[in-house]
Amino acid sequence: MLATFSHFPPFILKNTFNFHDSISLMHTFFSNSNSHNLSVMLQGHLSHSHLLQIHAQIFRVNAHQDNLVATRLIGHYPSRLALRVFEQLRTPNIFPYNAIIRVLGEEGLCSYAFSVFKDLLQRSVSPNDFTFSFLLKACLRSNDAKYVKQTHTHVAKLGFVSDSFICNGLLVAYAMGFQDMVSARKVFDEMPDRGVVRCWTSLIAGSAQSGHIEEVLRLFFMMIKENLRPENDTMVSVLSACSKLEAAEIGKWVMILSEFINDVDSGSVGRDSVNIVLAYLYGKWGQVEKCKERFDEIVGIGKRSVLPWNVIIGAYVQNGCFLEALSLFHVMIEDLNLRPNHVTMVSILSACAQVGDLDLGKWIHEYVKSDGSKAILESNTFFATALIDMYSKCGSLGKAKDVFEQMVSKDVVSFNAMVMGLAINGEGEEALRLFSKMQQLGLRPNSGTFLGVLCACSHSGLLHRGQQIFLDMIPRFSVPPELEHYACYVDLLARVGLLEEAFKVVASMPFEPNNFVWGALLQGCRLHSRLKLAQDVSQKLVKVDPENSAGYVMFSNALASDQQWGAVLGLRCFMREKGVRKHPGCSWISVNGVVHEFLAGSLSHPQIDRIYQSLDGLMKEMKIASA
Repeated sequence: MLATFSHFPPFILKNTFNFHDSISLMHTFFSNSNSHNLSVMLQGHLSHSHLLQIHAQIFRVNAHQDNLVATRLIGHYPSRLALRVFEQLRTPNIFPYNAIIRVLGEEGLCSYAFSVFKDLLQRSVSPNDFTFSFLLKACLRSNDAKYVKQTHTHVAKLGFVSDSFICNGLLVAYAMGFQDMVSARKVFDEMPDRGVVRCWTSLIAGSAQSGHIEEVLRLFFMMIKENLRPENDTMVSVLSACSKLEAAEIGKWVMILSEFINDVDSGSVGRDSVNIVLAYLYGKWGQVEKCKERFDEIVGIGKRSVLPWNVIIGAYVQNGCFLEALSLFHVMIEDLNLRPNHVTMVSILSACAQVGDLDLGKWIHEYVKSDGSKAILESNTFFATALIDMYSKCGSLGKAKDVFEQMVSKDVVSFNAMVMGLAINGEGEEALRLFSKMQQLGLRPNSGTFLGVLCACSHSGLLHRGQQIFLDMIPRFSVPPELEHYACYVDLLARVGLLEEAFKVVASMPFEPNNFVWGALLQGCRLHSRLKLAQDVSQKLVKVDPENSAGYVMFSNALASDQQWGAVLGLRCFMREKGVRKHPGCSWISVNGVVHEFLAGSLSHPQIDRIYQSLDGLMKEMKIASA
């Protein structure tokens, strides 16, 4: 029996496995082992030791020349060993050729894959669609466009240009792999059958990745006019392109797509897709009501996709309609056919952060963990960062830290969220320690990092460290301060009373001061009772933001703190003459999963009578208790 093992390939003999198990396995199959049984045994996942046992049996019954057995065996080995299996075949057919090309391509060994392909042609073996699919995947890993060109030449020479499966592979390689949109468009235009949605999707995705925004929308419109229904992947690329449109371009495409909607009947295949794009464009344009109208026009199968829901919820959040976003989310999760994805959750977490709905934020956190998607929390930086932001703004800093620590891969964005979270919760020293840690880990601070760090110094009164960080931005980190950084730095100086220095910074900065800069100065003047300065600053604040009541209110408060009631009255009369109205204070409270909004002086809440009755009852009890 030992002599038999001399016929086995050396790489099997070099690996240790249970000899007695192998003998037992051989005896079990000796009487009925044939190529079919062995090929069946090679299906699915196999442990390394089990694979070696089967491979030994293959040699024992001389089945290593069977093409199906060899094909499946090749798929279980890395390229070095797979090649040895392949080279032992005397007359390989297309299946082991495809298997070895796939293995070589997956390991990025594109030149070797092409060598095998040339050998295939020399042996007069006819390639099939899988051959070219595996070759094109190898091309994508090679980072060398010449291999795509070579494959394209063979596709044309061997008459596969009418195969939509292969054409889509070429489109993916040209458009998405190498951003060669000229060659991609040539492939697309020469396709005899352009009714394959996947091919349109590949061309649109490549155009979006290459920044050809108008081309994306033109292709989408062509697709719709050819009565093709875009896939979800198509729509994601189209919406990604729409996110980069300028206001003038948005107006143009709103008009084009609206005309199409008006001209087609309600049963048109592409109507829902156009409405989704229009809803997104209206949301980006700030026209929330129009956005909702387009959303309401989507019917049937269109509403069963998460995409339109993400569009409308995202539009509400971006335009400050947080309660509407939360209300629509509750409607969405009641539909058992809809499953919110991480895009939905990021938008809703942002809304929760703005209105302080900690309960719903926690529910989303638990939902993702219980839904078997715990890995998203650790690996999806967008979602984890949104959670950190929500917990921080809702005052649950401990939870924010937990999410941050559980992240497997922390990038600059996640560090920035945690630094800002610490800053707004008054943990300036810890924020600066985290700033140092990210540099030790080799992460380069960006504009957002410095905004968080300067905010931390301002909120915690860390004057000298804040000054040094601001001065180091260009010489040490090559990050030029933007207007937001200057506003933070001015706020830092104004809070500690260094108003003259703050004015010098404002005078020297390469930007026109905005309402945030003057607002920080005005707050500092009020805090340190510098009424004359406060009057000058309030005038500048009103000049840059005349319709905002904040400047008037802050100056009025400064006058009131100095008991200049006549001046306060005069200022309020001036505001009335100018038509400037003070924005009412707003607060939210979550009760049993429902967020209630209260505006100062407003009687619009549906339970306002009960609320006032309760307040009156409490007032009476307080008077009795104090009597």
